[in-house]
Parts: sequence; C-alpha cells; structure tokens
Amino acid sequence: MTRLEPFQIAVPEADLIDLRRRLSAARWPSRETVLDWSQGVPLGLLHKLCEHWQTAYDWRATERRLNRLPHYRAAIDGLPVHFIHLPSPVVDAVPVIMTHGWPGSFFEFEQVIQRLADPAAFGEPPRQAFHVVVPSLPGYGFSEAPNEPGWNIHRIAAAWAELMDRLGYSRFIALGSDWGTSISTCLALDHRPRLLGLHLIPPLVPPPARGTTLSEPERAAIARLEERNRTNSAYSQIQATRPQTLGYSLVDSPVGLCAWILEKVWTWSDHQGDLWEVLSPDQVLDNITLYWLTRTGAHQLGCTGRASQKLPPGSPDQVAIASPFRLDAPSSHRRYQGPSADGPNHGSHRSSTGASQSEAATSGPGNNRSCSSPKFAPYPVPSQSMDE
Repeated sequence: MTRLEPFQIAVPEADLIDLRRRLSAARWPSRETVLDWSQGVPLGLLHKLCEHWQTAYDWRATERRLNRLPHYRAAIDGLPVHFIHLPSPVVDAVPVIMTHGWPGSFFEFEQVIQRLADPAAFGEPPRQAFHVVVPSLPGYGFSEAPNEPGWNIHRIAAAWAELMDRLGYSRFIALGSDWGTSISTCLALDHRPRLLGLHLIPPLVPPPARGTTLSEPERAAIARLEERNRTNSAYSQIQATRPQTLGYSLVDSPVGLCAWILEKVWTWSDHQGDLWEVLSPDQVLDNITLYWLTRTGAHQLGCTGRASQKLPPGSPDQVAIASPFRLDAPSSHRRYQGPSADGPNHGSHRSSTGASQSEAATSGPGNNRSCSSPKFAPYPVPSQSMDE
C-alpha cells in the first residue's frame, strides 16, 4: 500500500448483529452507592444508553454520512494509516492537518471538515478556506495498530509530515486536541520550516517557575488541577502501564467499552450536569461504536502508552503565553473557561512572536452558548471552533 488508496467504510452486518447480541446479554453490576459520578458512570444512565445502542442506534446511517467524505488509506513508515482528505475548491485555501486524541477519533472534526473546506457553500461569512486532512492515529479507527514499540509522538508527527508531503502540501497548519496537541507540537519542533501555524486545544502549561507570584484565580486553578489529578488520573496510569490487560475487557464487552469512554466524555465536557445538552446520545455512540467495530479498545490504549513521553522543555506545547515561542510560525491556543478546563493562565494573551490564547464562553449562568472541554472543542460547537 504505497499509494493513496480510496477507502469506503463498510462494516460487515455480522459485526452489528454480534454487537446487539452482546448488549442484550450484558451482565450488570449493582448500582452505585452515591447520587453523583464520583464512583463512575451511574448504572441507570449507562443502562439506558446501552438500551438505545441495542434497539435504536443506526450505525448504517452513520456509515452513509461518513462515506460522503473522501476517505483514504496509505502505508506510512510501514503502517497503513487511515485519513480523510477534503481539498478545498477555493484557490487560496491553506492546508491544515487536524489530529484527534483519546478517547476521540475523526468524529471530533466531522462537523467542521466541509465547512472549513468550502465556507461559502454553508452560508458562512467570508473567511479563509482550507484543504483539510484528518488522519486517524495509529491503532485508532481504521488505522492499523503498530506491532512493535517506538510509535511515540515524534514518530507519529514524522508520519504526518510524510503524509502531507504525499498530498502535495509543502507547508501547512497543524491543529490538535488532546494527544493531537502533543503531536502537532512535535510537527512544529521537528519539521519547523514546513509549518505555517500551530493551533492547540488545549496548550499544556508547565508549573510556574519557582518564585513566580501567582494571582488568586491561578492559585485556585492549580488547586483544582491537583485535586483532579488525585481523583481522576488512575485511568491514565492503567492505560500507560497495563494497556493489554485492560484491553481484553474493552474488546470483549461493549458495555465495558461504553462505560470506559463515556465516563471521560462526561467528565471532560463542559455542561451543567447533563451531557446531552452538548452532545447527543448518537454522537457519543458514533465514537464508541467506531472503537468497538474496529476492535481498537486495546490497540488505542497501547498507542497511548507508547506515545507517553514528555516534550522537550520550552516547547510551545508546554510554555506559558508570556514566554517566547521559538517558532517561526504563529501559534494559537484555545483555553475554555469552566471547571473542566482549569489550568494556570499566566502571562499576557499575546506573546512577542504572535502566539495567542483565547478563552471561550461556556454554558454557565447567563450564557446561552455551550462548549465542550478542550479535548472535544470542535465536536459540539463547530461554529465557535471555526471562528477560532
């Protein structure tokens, strides 16, 4: 597979029948002993969602919708990689590669792909158009999983640079969320001459230097971040250290997979206690079903574990806005307000090199707009993400 081969999503019917059979035969634990999510996904909510998954959810409709986009696969660095490539009809369009993270997929960007490529066709005000490339990370979606170690964030970035070269894009913008943030930053670090810009959702800000005077909001944000690390980070340790052990359950049980992903989508999305305010059940199930049908529950955890390595100090993914970005390309960060997006915001909103950070309104009191956490920004609020 040395060429760019067109790809159509066509899941065997037997796989859908098997999914519904497994859902109908699920064994359920006793309910939680609390009235919130502090012990994990509430039994009643998960049971209702899985019932909808079994009886009403329509993957074939999703499949038809997805196949209206141009999908491809190509072998890059020996690994078959899936990607969406939608060239813009606009003459001065700018190439952009958009990288998802965990527990996401190309679904994160589905609602903005066509609107970025041809804004006028969707009644958008005059704005820059883009040639859009959305790859699936190794071991995610329809990209094959590596069968050897070494696929870290720098190697994935190199694969993306090769992909853009094959598509004829010598220079481009890199956009990323979650793991895509780190991979996009590696593109900026390792392939600097090729980058026109860098858009990170969110930036990963390091602890303030010793002796730095913090504002009260910054101290409060750090305290909340430390509390979340204490109470909500066990999943990361498991995925980074024992992905194979956890993977058996996620590949064998659709209920287990649904609970594992749903808990993080609920936690990392900005809402007032009701996830369905910002994402529909079918949107959530689209992504979970993709993980199930491609049997990537274990592979994607392994990819996460292999990719878990720190970026060099001072990289644009890890510096405060006031610090100099040692890049020739302008950088932009999206930092969402609200409890799901806490983190220190130390320094000015624009650095001397043109790096900028913006804050988005959330679904709090007095606000009629809602947005997700940084991990899922383009998913429920495509217009807001396009404006950025």
